[in-house]
Amino acid sequence: MRDAVTGLIGRYDLQGRHLDNEAIASVRGYYNQATTRLKAVECINREAAEIVREASQRLFLEDPELLLPGGNAYTTRRLAACLRDMDYFLRYGSYALIAGDPTILNERVLNGLDDTYKSLGVPTGPTVRSMVLMADVLCELLLDEGVPSEDLSIVREPFDHMARGLAQCNLRAR
Repeated sequence: MRDAVTGLIGRYDLQGRHLDNEAIASVRGYYNQATTRLKAVECINREAAEIVREASQRLFLEDPELLLPGGNAYTTRRLAACLRDMDYFLRYGSYALIAGDPTILNERVLNGLDDTYKSLGVPTGPTVRSMVLMADVLCELLLDEGVPSEDLSIVREPFDHMARGLAQCNLRAR
């Protein structure tokens, strides 16, 4: 798995170039955001169950049909799978936060996920919404911890990346 710095160095190495002012500014930006990234990952580590619980409650309030007979979260087994997947997306989002590179999610999460969900009949719309809701809950927790709101765009970035990637194959809930 690569991070923003090794990815940048790799690109310059392939081109046989020295790091220029643009590259140095990019690395400086990555390190300037380190405190926010670390606080976000620490929060995820400490509050993962609460983030998933709160985001899922919001999702089911918005879309209660998911919990009704015929819905994709109906039955204990399906609900558990939904919550497991949300935790999975939260964990991988934390990896991308530390790496400073949401594209690592393409290989680790997005490639093949739409095919898997299609084959299982899992609606991607609610899954996409759960990713956004987890980012909302995480950002609310970070605001409570004193992280400035202007720093939260980097926290949302991996979740938005996963949501956009999965939304491209948006299936409707049954």
